[in-house]
Amino acid sequence: MIPAVSRLGSKKGTAVVSTAAVIVIIYGMQMAKVLLVPFLIAAFLAMITVRPMLWLQSKRVPSFLAALMIVTMIMLILAVVGTILGSSIAEFTAALPGYQARLDTIVDGAIQFVLKYLNTDDSVQNLGDMIDPGWAMGQVATILNSLKDVLTNTFLIIFTMIFILLEASSVGVKVQAAFGRSADSLQGPREFLQNLGRYLGIKTVVSIATGICAGLVTWSIGVDFPLLWAMLAFLLNYVPTIGSIIAAVPPVLLALVQLGPGEAGATAIGFAAINVAFGNFIEPRLLGYGVGISPLVVFVGLLFWGWVFGPVGMLLSVPLTMTLKLALESDERTRWIAILIGSERDAQHALKNAPEPVASD
Repeated sequence: MIPAVSRLGSKKGTAVVSTAAVIVIIYGMQMAKVLLVPFLIAAFLAMITVRPMLWLQSKRVPSFLAALMIVTMIMLILAVVGTILGSSIAEFTAALPGYQARLDTIVDGAIQFVLKYLNTDDSVQNLGDMIDPGWAMGQVATILNSLKDVLTNTFLIIFTMIFILLEASSVGVKVQAAFGRSADSLQGPREFLQNLGRYLGIKTVVSIATGICAGLVTWSIGVDFPLLWAMLAFLLNYVPTIGSIIAAVPPVLLALVQLGPGEAGATAIGFAAINVAFGNFIEPRLLGYGVGISPLVVFVGLLFWGWVFGPVGMLLSVPLTMTLKLALESDERTRWIAILIGSERDAQHALKNAPEPVASD
């Protein structure tokens, strides 16, 4: 009896220590996000560009020269993005109070119309006081300003990315030599990193196409700052399901304020067509598989990583959650958590490969 009680107390103590360790790690990541966020962006860019670099190496281009070519291309892209983002955000932030005031006037007018012509009670007025349509536009300015601040660490991001790319071709040999693992034991992590890199690469191409289409739609309708909405659609397309919806709200509201309800409706239809085309047809056909994570966990991960790392955490929530899932799968004691946060296909695969229970006499 006493040994059983001792084991139970030991398990409770281990659970308490593990929970405390997780809380300390999360708090530490949040406190160190100034250093971690540039590293995460560098790792994100390296995951996207490692395949082109390895392709250049297969063509007998020296490793350093291949990494330098890739990084130079990324620097040019970041310079263009930073210039567009900086000027557009400055202009949008300066014009934001006027847009918010006009939007509040439109909403107040709609509420007064409902009160006057539909004979409703004052609860509609109270509901209108709780709605702040200008809040969404203000949040967009806050998020984009945060991303602009992140780009001020461009040199740290670039140098970190260079070292990650240079280490990419030799990391497998180093891990095998350091931990004595066979090639078969490294197959799982290697396949995961390849799938993650493929997912990020395809997602980036689709996001670029989504941003271009969003910019063309807003430009053709006449909405202000089409480059800003193209950039927002590109960035938020990395957030599954709800990212494209969030990206459509500010330009639709701006079209309502600037041009009228007809143009706002046309903008909404344009964004809906883009999201349906890319999200339901093009992207699934290119990827051929999902992210391997439950949709609920994707949403919770979006909130959690956004709370820990800010807007960058929201954009990288899926890769971060997929990496966490891999870490949980690598240990027998935490594999059940990985199954719970995974997709239904992963659960069915775990059931199929589970050992048959031994029948007792």
